[in-house]
Amino acid sequence: MFGTMLLKKGSFFLSLLFLMSFGFSWAQEKQPNIIFVLVDDLGYADVGFNGSTYFETPALDALAKESLVFDNAYMYPTCSPSRAALFTGKQSFRTGVYTVPVLEKGDAQENIFSRWTVGKEHPIYAEALAAAGYQSIHLGKWHIVGPYPEKELAMNWPIQQKLDQPRPGDFTWVENHKTPAVKQYYPEGRGFIKNVGGTFRGDPALEEGGYKSERGGYRAPFSNPFISPKPDDEWLTDRLSSDAIEFMDNHKNAPFLINLHFYAVHRPIKNRNDELFDKYMNKPGDPITGQGIGKNKERMASYATMVQSMDENIGRIITYLKKNNLEENTLIIITSDNGYHGIASENLKLRGSKGEIYEGGIKVPALIHWPGKVKARRTEIPISVTDYFPTLMDVAHVDYTGQLDGNSLTPLFQKDKNSFKKRPLFWHLASQYKHGTCSVIRKGKYKLIQFLADGRLELYDLQNDPREASNLAKEQPKTAKALLDELVAWRKMNRVPLPPNSILSK
Repeated sequence: MFGTMLLKKGSFFLSLLFLMSFGFSWAQEKQPNIIFVLVDDLGYADVGFNGSTYFETPALDALAKESLVFDNAYMYPTCSPSRAALFTGKQSFRTGVYTVPVLEKGDAQENIFSRWTVGKEHPIYAEALAAAGYQSIHLGKWHIVGPYPEKELAMNWPIQQKLDQPRPGDFTWVENHKTPAVKQYYPEGRGFIKNVGGTFRGDPALEEGGYKSERGGYRAPFSNPFISPKPDDEWLTDRLSSDAIEFMDNHKNAPFLINLHFYAVHRPIKNRNDELFDKYMNKPGDPITGQGIGKNKERMASYATMVQSMDENIGRIITYLKKNNLEENTLIIITSDNGYHGIASENLKLRGSKGEIYEGGIKVPALIHWPGKVKARRTEIPISVTDYFPTLMDVAHVDYTGQLDGNSLTPLFQKDKNSFKKRPLFWHLASQYKHGTCSVIRKGKYKLIQFLADGRLELYDLQNDPREASNLAKEQPKTAKALLDELVAWRKMNRVPLPPNSILSK
């Protein structure tokens, strides 16, 4: 017995020494640079590494071969809740953002109308990284401040009608947005030292005519008051990428965060140039996905030029990192904020598109690249938008104590973990856009949707029915009940708000 005690004590001290040395090594590691590329409206199948044969993404495809690629990466169905959840690491109900405010349908009985501005009581990841020594720049779409933030934040919530925004060509809001009172909700007030192009708008078409204007915000001169004109300006995606590279070049010696949130490939759909447009117009479409065929051929060809331009600019960034020996100490995350837009792309292999809670609306391309730290492979483990914040804290060695709803993905960098396979993912949409309000749980191979107005259930086996064609709620009542019980428990535990007309709140 005494010998056993000595053995146990020896094992304990050996373990302690190992943990101390491991912790010391981890703490002494250089903080990596971070590049977070968020593409707008890029669908799961809009990239070659996820099967597209019509859209061309050679730079992303090459990077994917050296990266951890997630087959089941999820966002919300629209950009506003996705971005609120991404920046804060919290489920969007905590910030009161359920969809893009101007898209909401119905009245105050059917909706909890969405907030636009994410309040300062919800810190974002750039703030924690800035405190840890990161030099950070935000480029492109911001969309977590409203056009009238002071008025919005002074309202009594819940409000009785949805928020609105200025019409394209109305720049009366600009002067106020450059005052300290409002700039605190802009990137410079939230951990970034520079903002290039971030405003309240969800697209770049600020000028008169909006989507119907000739430039659409993509062609220079840009109408964005937060982009200073340069002599060589031509195409917005090029300009944002050039500024990202310039920032990296000026901050090589300190850890940097490049928050490159492209406006592309969001509407308005503008072809990059006539040569590329002609190429895609003459290219055979793909009957399996529906890309490049049918009545939308011309619009898809224009969209394809935007996808190719986005890919080429990601290639420019990778080339810069390699030439400057920065790649090995740079974590790259590339993903999209929601599923594809139905007027610009297609994916016949999944149900739904942007705005819908079905897979086509929430499943997105995603990869993580970090040479030597991330094992290149594909994984089927489902991940959530809320997982990125804790991941960034982990890799930057930040001991973050604020509330987070996701899990760091660093345990998956080298191999899959059963704990991730078994954990549930949740969504809650308390305002209407393309369908009724609902809560959702995905766990294992199953996905359960509960519509909040009438309690109706839809259950899908995503492994055997990825297109969500067969509602199994009545065929598999035990599975439906088990998932529903877990979903209801999650709502109760988190005090998730329900719209007034929900029978579930009675």
